[in-house]
Amino acid sequence: MKHHPFGYYVRNISTVVAFVLIWRGVWEILDKVDYALFGGSHIITAIFGIVLGLYILYLPDHDLREIEKM
Repeated sequence: MKHHPFGYYVRNISTVVAFVLIWRGVWEILDKVDYALFGGSHIITAIFGIVLGLYILYLPDHDLREIEKM
């Protein structure tokens, strides 16, 4: 079993924390958009988010095989 230096784990954990903080910020901004544009109804932006997410997965290779791996 390969042993990694302590800094390896610190970098990986800090990367995960950074992604979570970015996700939280995006989530909060989208909640504010929901309230400002749609009166707090999340259904419109949820559907838009699903469609946009599928489109982003489709763009690189023009298929949705990434979904099969989930």
